[in-house]
Amino acid sequence: MPDGDFHIDALLPPDMARRAEGLGARKAEMDATSTFALAVLAGAFVALGAVFATTIGAGAASIAIKDVTGAPVYTTGLAYGVSRLLAGVVFCLGLILVVVGGAELFTGNNLIVMAWASGKVTTVRLLRNWLIVYLGNFVGALGTAALVFLSKQYTFGGGAVGAAALATANAKVSLAFVPAFALGVLCNTLVCLAVWLSFSARSTVDRIVAVVFPITAFVAAGFEHSIANMYFIPIALLIKSDAAFLASLGKSAGDYAGLTWAAFFVKNLLPVTLGNIVGGAVLVGAVYWFIYLRPRPPKG
Repeated sequence: MPDGDFHIDALLPPDMARRAEGLGARKAEMDATSTFALAVLAGAFVALGAVFATTIGAGAASIAIKDVTGAPVYTTGLAYGVSRLLAGVVFCLGLILVVVGGAELFTGNNLIVMAWASGKVTTVRLLRNWLIVYLGNFVGALGTAALVFLSKQYTFGGGAVGAAALATANAKVSLAFVPAFALGVLCNTLVCLAVWLSFSARSTVDRIVAVVFPITAFVAAGFEHSIANMYFIPIALLIKSDAAFLASLGKSAGDYAGLTWAAFFVKNLLPVTLGNIVGGAVLVGAVYWFIYLRPRPPKG
């Protein structure tokens, strides 16, 4: 190695920034049909991660599910931190599918702002990509929620899966605007850092390992991800419509009066989406653009 230079296979941050810039430009120029189709896939991928996380977290709060005779058929419990850690690890499935399989995720695409700041993507193209991808993600996540509901998977574990889904969504729509926004900022800071780290990868294994810890961290900490919530809350709303299932839990729709479509859109999705944009586009994308890609005066 000349002059004592040390070389490793993984890209270093300055090269990662150039890769992010080039990839952002290509994403923004992709045709609308392909962009939307890939966005539907991403929404479904994240939803599958959410299904996995909900299933793993079922029963973690030491609940007892009873049959029609009143006898308990399912009871268990895990420490809060342990259950959140497990949920975070398995939720990584969603971003692994996106990053390795290839799909367009709104929260990750907030990094296109790096190409925009360099003048390689127009404002119209940036907003066009975000809008198409956001809508596609919604379709993919909602479609997955509908399939899970039709499959009755939420009745598994003596109803513990459905109970966990209802509790998760109810907590999400109960957040005030500012906490939901702040949790969204924190979430997409970690998601975009996971995507940023994947830009250093030279292999599939590199990409998978790069995303695991940031994604596990955001789920374990209880941060809010707009695309994941496009599954978490609609599936609970669908479950809420199953009166017989609620009765098996000793509940009724009135016990989830705050869990409505209006609350989903206004109290959760709106502030969380805005927070995600700030966390991803500003705290990660803009910061790394400023460090590595901003114009500098010529030396000399």
